[in-house]
Parts: sequence; structure tokens; C-alpha cells
Amino acid sequence: MAMSLGSADADDDAPIAAINTTPLVDVMLVLLIIFLITIPAVVTAIPVTLPKERVEVRETKPENIIISVDAKGNLFWYEQRMPTVQALVDRLKPVAQQVPQPEVQIRGDLTAQYDGVGRALLAAQRAGITKVSFITEPPPRN
Repeated sequence: MAMSLGSADADDDAPIAAINTTPLVDVMLVLLIIFLITIPAVVTAIPVTLPKERVEVRETKPENIIISVDAKGNLFWYEQRMPTVQALVDRLKPVAQQVPQPEVQIRGDLTAQYDGVGRALLAAQRAGITKVSFITEPPPRN
């Protein structure tokens, strides 16, 4: 029984010109399967239109009510301090009855806790105010 190892004049040190693409195809198929599984998990089923960032210049009308929240969480009706949330609700109830209803603008200090702003929103809701806005400063231009 004889075994042939090639011709005697063949060069054993010649490079192989073929590229094995099987590992590349395997990796690509695995990545395709991973993307097909993860993309539906990332996309939510509920369509939501997200707000776009913009700076809207608004006029402050004299009939608008300004509620301020300082850094300690104290509530103010213009410059007058409101001792409790109920006092603010009592002050806002006559405003809610006006036609057309004025807008309530809440000014929250940058370092104020959310609790103070939340109490101002709660007071406006309890009083029946339908137009509430937040007064902010636009970001600095670079």
C-alpha cells in the first residue's frame, strides 16, 4: 500500500492562497441573531412624541400669578410668604374662578428640592388651576 504526498518537485514552503471565511460568517450570523433579539426589546410599543428643546419667549402679563419656591422650599405668592399649602390653595381658589383664568407661573430656585415645587403644583391642582407654567432662565450661549 502506497501513500502519495505530492510530487517530488513541489515546493513545501509555498503560501496557501485561499482564505478561510467560515469563522467570519459564523461571527456575522451570531451578531445578526443578537441584533434580531435585542432590537424589539429596545423599541417600546407605545408611540410617544417627545418634546424638542427650544427656548420660548413668553410675555409676563399683569394678570399672571407668580408663585416662587426658594432654596429652603418655602412658598411665596409674589413676595408674600405662604405659611402652608392650604393657605396657598385658599389664595388660588378665587383666581381659578376668573374667566379667562390667568396663568400660574412657578419660579423654583435652582437648589430647591423637588418637594417645594411639587407642593406648589399640588396647590394649583387643588384650587382648580388649569394653566401652569415654569419660569426658567435660558442656558448661556457658548
